[in-house]
Amino acid sequence: MPDFQDPEIYRMALDSLQTGVCLMDRERKIFFWNEGAERVTGYHRHEIVGHNCQQNVLPHCDGRACEFCGAACPIARSALDGKSTQARIDLRHKEGHRIPVRAWVVPIRDQQGSVIGVAQSFDRQIHGNEERRQQSLAVYGCLDEITGIPNHSFTEFHLQENLESFSKYHLPFGVMLIQVDALDHFQSAYGREAADAILRVTAQTMKSALRPSDFLGRWEGTQFLAILMNSTSPGVHAAAERIRKLVSCAGLRWWGDELVVTASLGSASVQAGDTIASLLERALHSIQHGPEKHASAAASSDGPATGR
Repeated sequence: MPDFQDPEIYRMALDSLQTGVCLMDRERKIFFWNEGAERVTGYHRHEIVGHNCQQNVLPHCDGRACEFCGAACPIARSALDGKSTQARIDLRHKEGHRIPVRAWVVPIRDQQGSVIGVAQSFDRQIHGNEERRQQSLAVYGCLDEITGIPNHSFTEFHLQENLESFSKYHLPFGVMLIQVDALDHFQSAYGREAADAILRVTAQTMKSALRPSDFLGRWEGTQFLAILMNSTSPGVHAAAERIRKLVSCAGLRWWGDELVVTASLGSASVQAGDTIASLLERALHSIQHGPEKHASAAASSDGPATGR
């Protein structure tokens, strides 16, 4: 009969869970990182254990793209007040893109009842039909080879379908035209593979931030096009600002350098009589450029290297 008093049994059980489990002390130094956490974030335990989550090892932010590693952090709150909490947060994957997770945080207490650390469990928020839709698009050659999202041809077809639906049924929608900043700079400094990696990071970050009903596809060159369903002008503008902030939180390490991604966005809501050209022209004219942050910074030796 197994000895359920043996703590190693519980450690092995926690380690094998597919849900991410992370244990930290009160200073937020990570001392346990299970297989589920590796699966969700891409980070192996030897890259995480022993690091403090405030050291930019695993940065996270809330749904409004506000950085969470501070007083508002649910982990910090639980360590201070000793209360359990849950939150929807965005973690930065090892490959650089943002991933939405639902996190549960509970305090760890010693035998005297004092809080000595926190336990956090988390898992990705995945839309049920997303995987099947991706497989169907791949079968018919509708995916972009670099980013894994719908290619230009399918994106144009989908946009035309929405214009026709608006003409017949007056279903509102908006578009966002997203331009990745300084991609030529990254390509000349780091090569084509780095530029492609930045496009993938940007695409996956935006894709994770959109609703299940929205659409994101590749447009031209360094541009992406998002179609926001059942959205009026205020909602489209709010979504554009949120996407801009989330992209600015993304990035990747490339041969020891931290490559920071920014994007310039323009948006427009559909109007009567619109064509693809007229709708995108308004979006193009409204583009607001992101901050000039394309210069790479030397990677700190305190954190794990990602990318190449």
